[in-house]
Amino acid sequence: MFLKILLELSNGFIVTFLLFTLTLIFSLPLGLLMCFCLMSKFKPLSIIMKIIVLILRGTPLMLQIFVIFYVPGLMFDFKWPLMNTGWEWFDHNFSTRFIAALVAFSINYAAYFAEIYRGGIQSVPKGQYEAGEVLGLTKRQVFFDIILLQVIKRIIPPISNEVITLVKDTSLANVISVTEIMFAANLELKSGYIWPIFAAGLFYLIFNTVVTIILSKTEKKLMYFEV
Repeated sequence: MFLKILLELSNGFIVTFLLFTLTLIFSLPLGLLMCFCLMSKFKPLSIIMKIIVLILRGTPLMLQIFVIFYVPGLMFDFKWPLMNTGWEWFDHNFSTRFIAALVAFSINYAAYFAEIYRGGIQSVPKGQYEAGEVLGLTKRQVFFDIILLQVIKRIIPPISNEVITLVKDTSLANVISVTEIMFAANLELKSGYIWPIFAAGLFYLIFNTVVTIILSKTEKKLMYFEV
């Protein structure tokens, strides 16, 4: 029985890890795109994006998960695509519920990353833009060769906080029965076993510790941008 429960928790760990990883893969570039829209000189676009970001940051992530999973089907008869790889474990764990959760997490975190990017870009003195243009560089060259690396250094700490929060927020996916580690632990709790809950807590602690160490080392490598 112990090995069976451990296997269920391991399956939940894999789902949690992939939800975390894929959310970062999609939300980081999407956040940059949203940032450019926020800073656009085309007012209608920037206003619309500000409203979207306000809604995403101002409402609970759990609510957004419910909306993305249930509303399309209730209002538009939309059905999230089913996995059909022939691998039963994969098709079961990465079903429509996982896809809906991934979409919700990616959009939500992109909104937070967008504001972090915007703050980082605006924190760089305008004189550096002007100096680059005086040297004959294009606006694109100024941004990617001079500004971007400084922005990355400035945004690492706030992004680190969001990444650490994401590790814990993945547990919210269980509200639509995504079989992540908290869902698996909760099932065993209902069966009368309490230790899986503490095992899940230990997983989050270890996972966050590893993520914190990686982010800390990344920040130290960028210390040469300190002025």
